[in-house]
Amino acid sequence: MAYSHVNSRGQTYYLHSKDVQLRGSGRMQTIYYFAKEAKPEAIDSIPAGKTVVENERTGLLFLKGKS
Repeated sequence: MAYSHVNSRGQTYYLHSKDVQLRGSGRMQTIYYFAKEAKPEAIDSIPAGKTVVENERTGLLFLKGKS
């Protein structure tokens, strides 16, 4: 079951992850993103050391490292 989060506007988003290759260095990095539909890249939980934050103006969700 994909991790889901409801924003302040009542919209449900699902957390996804993807390994991408960076252009400049060529190294691999995992990126995390939220989408309205659960895709095959959906993950079950928030990664350790991260928390979900909402952009107040747009209502979009993103992950932020815990401080």
